[in-house]
Amino acid sequence: MQWDVFDVFLRSIGYALTATLLCLLLGYPMAYCIALYGGRWKTSLLILIMLPFWTSYLIRTYAWIVILRTHGVVNESLMGMGVITEPIQMLNTSFSVILGLVYGFLPFMTLPLFVALEKLDVRLLEASADLGARPLDTFRKVVFPLSLPGVFAGTILTFIPAVGDFVTPELLGGTGTEMIGKFIMMQFFVADNWPLGSAVSFMLMVLMMIGLLLYSRKAGGAES
Repeated sequence: MQWDVFDVFLRSIGYALTATLLCLLLGYPMAYCIALYGGRWKTSLLILIMLPFWTSYLIRTYAWIVILRTHGVVNESLMGMGVITEPIQMLNTSFSVILGLVYGFLPFMTLPLFVALEKLDVRLLEASADLGARPLDTFRKVVFPLSLPGVFAGTILTFIPAVGDFVTPELLGGTGTEMIGKFIMMQFFVADNWPLGSAVSFMLMVLMMIGLLLYSRKAGGAES
């Protein structure tokens, strides 16, 4: 059983890290464009990002079942266009779990990044261009370092709930995709092993607190 716990922990951390990285890669360009080029459309674009929160997370996850199942929207569309000849197994896989995590927690990454990038003084970008820096150099040496507090905040807000998520792996995952949230639930309500469930819950809480403290110290250093 100890090895099972270890495997579930590693899988949960791997899924959460992958989802967090993908949220950062997707959320950063979105936040950057809205903050610097949104203009009078900033409010409308932010509302679109927060729009999924107006619907239950459970309902949104169920919607992905309709999209990803064997005869779902994606497979039927691809077969209708002649791209594939038989359905692709997308549901009950690691891909579907990570996709659900990214979809569910992307706003948690995008909004802190937007707040950090909106505070950016555009005169710094103009000065960098006047000094002959290329756009990529300006981003690497000016924009990204100044947005690190938003990156740290978005990472915390995305990783912590993702690593303990229960709904997404339960509905979109299958055998071999269980995460720590489901494992803890099984110990309390199925296996009736409350000591193990409590121990694993405490271990998860300690790991999250350590990660939170490390990121808080890094974020504090970046702001100073």
